[in-house]
Amino acid sequence: MVKHVGILTGGGDAPGLNQVIRGAVFCGIKKHNFEFIGILDGWKGLLEGTSIPLTIDDVIDYSYEGGTLLGSSRTNPFKSEDGGERCVMNFKGLGLDAIIALGGEDTLGVAYKLFSEYDLPIVGAPKTIDNDLPGTDQCFGFDTSVNRVMESIDRLRTTARSHHRIMVVEVMGRHAGWMTLIGGVAGGADIVLVPEEPVDLNEVTEKLIKLRASGRKYAIIAVSEGVKIRFGEGLEDIFTQDAEVDEFGHVRLGGIGKILAKTLQKRTNWEARYVVLGHLQRGGPPTALDRWLSTRFGVAISDQIAIENFGVMVVLKGFDIVPVSLAEAAKGINTVPGDLIELAKLFEM
Repeated sequence: MVKHVGILTGGGDAPGLNQVIRGAVFCGIKKHNFEFIGILDGWKGLLEGTSIPLTIDDVIDYSYEGGTLLGSSRTNPFKSEDGGERCVMNFKGLGLDAIIALGGEDTLGVAYKLFSEYDLPIVGAPKTIDNDLPGTDQCFGFDTSVNRVMESIDRLRTTARSHHRIMVVEVMGRHAGWMTLIGGVAGGADIVLVPEEPVDLNEVTEKLIKLRASGRKYAIIAVSEGVKIRFGEGLEDIFTQDAEVDEFGHVRLGGIGKILAKTLQKRTNWEARYVVLGHLQRGGPPTALDRWLSTRFGVAISDQIAIENFGVMVVLKGFDIVPVSLAEAAKGINTVPGDLIELAKLFEM
């Protein structure tokens, strides 16, 4: 019978993490008589055995906090030879019966490996502001972050219009353009560029020239950080801040906004500026929708643990929260389908 449950948050922080923790703790204690501990800084905390107790009093104010009060990291236990064994050892040393893992493809990929190869009882929930995790209709954190994109474009429009400029807005999104596409269309961007389609600079230049010729005195371009630019026939490039990779093999992206603004200004003779939204998209309190969705995820996780249904993540399907195998998280990236990209193009000026 499950009594002691550990909770960890891995990877990039996202609005809603604290609300999942709060939902799980409230439900687990009140409904199932669980006891909880918070494992600090993601999988790093399980590797090192660092934790804090979690009671209802500890999480009662988690309803409005952004980020993760447990801390996070991009630690991959399997980068060390004995990482899996150390996780099992500390799981037992902390007296745990189950673990709740909140994260995206990397965090939940580790969770699936620990469950399938080391028999650790784990339940997860899909966290990523990129909304690119397969198996769920929406990840928590996405609604807040996409609203940040929309609000930023609303604000940038006034200065772009005042100074008759092109404003390039660089949005997070490594492989999937959900934030750029939905935030861009909602914010009324004139051009939306996503990683699913390489960018032809000649086409973008032509669109801007036509837009200016039509009488428009400013333009807004929303672009994902992971977009590839086609500089010549069949030649594509992607921009990184540095060549270093994290423990899951990801390089740090950034710079496409600056390159686009500089290049398009030269090609169109139209003054251009760029803004990198960066971590502003992650920060601050969650929207009501993310608070509600995250709370429901937390409750559903405790319910799954109570019936000892491990090796699953709770996901949103339609209006329902249901369990699916953690293996779903390892199936790749949920990218924007072509029909939605074509829909966005309808609103290009």
